[in-house]
Amino acid sequence: MGNRLDRNYPAYLLAGGMLSLVIVMGIGRFAYTPILPLMTHSAGLSEAAAGYLSSYNYIGYLFGSLAAGMLPWRRGKVFYLKLNLLVNVLTTALMGAVSGFALWSVLRFVSGFSSGLVFVFATGIVLDGLALRGRSSWSGWLYSGVGLGIVLSGWLVPALNDFGGWKWAWGGLGSVSILLGAFPLLFLKEPQTASSKNAPIERDHQDSTGNRGMLMRLIVAYGCEGMGYIVSATFLVAIVEQMPEVREFSALSWVFVGVAAAPSCWIWSWIEKKKGSMSALYAAFCTQIFGVILPVLFPNAIGVLTGAFLFGATFMGITMLTMSLARGMFPQESSTIIGYATAVYGAGQIIGPIVTGVLMVNTGSYDGALVFASLTLLCGLIVLVTGHERVRAAG
Repeated sequence: MGNRLDRNYPAYLLAGGMLSLVIVMGIGRFAYTPILPLMTHSAGLSEAAAGYLSSYNYIGYLFGSLAAGMLPWRRGKVFYLKLNLLVNVLTTALMGAVSGFALWSVLRFVSGFSSGLVFVFATGIVLDGLALRGRSSWSGWLYSGVGLGIVLSGWLVPALNDFGGWKWAWGGLGSVSILLGAFPLLFLKEPQTASSKNAPIERDHQDSTGNRGMLMRLIVAYGCEGMGYIVSATFLVAIVEQMPEVREFSALSWVFVGVAAAPSCWIWSWIEKKKGSMSALYAAFCTQIFGVILPVLFPNAIGVLTGAFLFGATFMGITMLTMSLARGMFPQESSTIIGYATAVYGAGQIIGPIVTGVLMVNTGSYDGALVFASLTLLCGLIVLVTGHERVRAAG
């Protein structure tokens, strides 16, 4: 068994990382989007309270990603990844077992903390492990776990709700997470020291001033992505439900997001190889901006579902490309840099729903929030373009 594990180590590592992201991101984090309207209709949750629950989750995510990058974690990252994976599954299941805004707030905060920590650790562990075994080209598949989780939750939530209501939706997703979590709990291991002569040698570019400046701009742009994408990621189903002519497509819109997200990182990885990392990131931002604003421009079934698809096709691609670029600049500090970048992204996620709530209260429509999101994403794109052009001019 040990020899087999060693021989298939990259595949086991990738599968463990993917399933971890299915659980903590696709289900633990994003299942709230299709369940949110159910809770507002059946659990007496107001729109304002729903927004606060979202913010508590994102605050937890912020602290979790910061902790992942700053604390020593002496027992090894995989140990704490597995521990927080269990915590995340538990908080998902308990959302349907308890009642009251205070308890839900605590659960969403703890869920966010565990999601942030597992995301940073899984990203660092898998990318480092694949690089050591000369399998960096596989990295795009890691983030497909988020899309697969979204597809899974998008299909299961309506069925579970029809069977027993929103509480069954949370409980059923928790049970599914337990089953999926068995693999990473049993087979995920710490990255092994490269023993193969074919393992690539990564150079440390820490002394590069250009890299440091570009890294800062990359992180700022990633923060804009967090603030912009989270509007659709949190409120998409509620947005569609508020449009009488397309209300019947509300659940389907979230499935479209997941279907597009599942293969998206592989596709953006292929584009990255053909056109370069920065060009691919530019294209991903442009595509997402169009997808976010499309329901405002065309408030019909085609506009809503196409927008959902384009949004799903880009948000994890932007994460993958950003993480790949950041890690490539400073490979010796991958977990720390990924942690800081994810923390800024998390801060953006906290601001986005707050602004959305204010705009919703004052306008009675989500259109203003979608315009705000698209403009924020445009700012991120401008930061990237100007920063890259400055580095090229200096070089």
